[in-house]
Amino acid sequence: MTATGTQVSTPTIGASLKRWMYWGGAAAVIVLIVLASALVRGSSTEQEYFSATDASPVGTRALVEVLRQQGVEVTVTTDLEATENAFDGAGDATLIFYERDVVLDDDQRERALALGADLVLVDPSFDDLDLVAPDIGLAGAVPAGTPGAGCDLRAAEQAETISAEGSGFRILDGAEGATGCFADGEVYSVVQLDDDGTTVTLVGADAALTNEHIGELGNAALALGLLGTNETLVWYIPGPDDLVTSTATLGELSPPWVLPVIGIIGFSFLAAAFWRGRRFGPLIVENLPVTVRASETMLGRARLYASISARLRALDSLRIGTISRIGELCGLPRAATVEEVVVAAAAASGRQGRDVRQLLLETIPQTDSELVALSDDLLELERTVAHNLRPS
Repeated sequence: MTATGTQVSTPTIGASLKRWMYWGGAAAVIVLIVLASALVRGSSTEQEYFSATDASPVGTRALVEVLRQQGVEVTVTTDLEATENAFDGAGDATLIFYERDVVLDDDQRERALALGADLVLVDPSFDDLDLVAPDIGLAGAVPAGTPGAGCDLRAAEQAETISAEGSGFRILDGAEGATGCFADGEVYSVVQLDDDGTTVTLVGADAALTNEHIGELGNAALALGLLGTNETLVWYIPGPDDLVTSTATLGELSPPWVLPVIGIIGFSFLAAAFWRGRRFGPLIVENLPVTVRASETMLGRARLYASISARLRALDSLRIGTISRIGELCGLPRAATVEEVVVAAAAASGRQGRDVRQLLLETIPQTDSELVALSDDLLELERTVAHNLRPS
């Protein structure tokens, strides 16, 4: 279909698909990002390492269920107050302690590790060892392996071999009554010692107790031998409720010299502002140092064009002025195109439209003499138009 010389056509299906293909691809990428974020967030929130209620590979629910089937009363706690309440009237009980996130302060840690007739520390920290086993040192990560018991500890002998991946311990000089099991050289995955009548067992091979590895080798036998000695087992992993909130003010938390320094800085700022600040007073009229005439500006601009041989730039400046003035002489609006001005100038001057167009738009000067000739021709065209439209 044709209208006033313009071709109008309905877009094809292929063209429409190409137009929307970009936006469809962008929407698909956004949906994939959202789904991936949801999966990652879900996996990170649903799986809690070494949690007694987590059935995922990193949890320990399988071990807890087996202990309960063996007649052990297992109480799972996530804060110190509930842990202490679980030991009230429990008699001989075992505490398994694993601090997944360091949230306890020194006082809370001391209270927690003083509970239970038997204490099992899983992957203990320096602070834990300093309280209950100062003669045992951390030896860093232990590579995956299956070491034999190598000790006379009953639970270790029943297990024979375990998955030793995790952290290890060293028995330092001076340690008395410490038994190291599942050794890799002088590094042990399990250490047991007596601390003032409390049996303390340090377990570095924490992965052996998780759902993923509890059924391998003698992992289950070791776990049941260590955690099933008493009828009551308290499984304590400190949580957010153990965090100590501080109610101290900002002034109490700041060093004593901070407030005086802030006062001195504020006083110095006010003094500098008063010293260097603006003085409000009567307005002063300042005369301009130089008045530049328009003709001098024109001459300076012309000399600049001449110095760089910008003939076409100079001619374009003259053409712009000529086209604007001829348009006004012919009564054309300010928004009129150059083609309309060319037609009006040709009609008013009696020249051929082609010649007027070449003069106003197309001719390019090659020499200074051609530039002067074109400038004179522009002036002559403007004078002819003005004379014909406004005869004297």
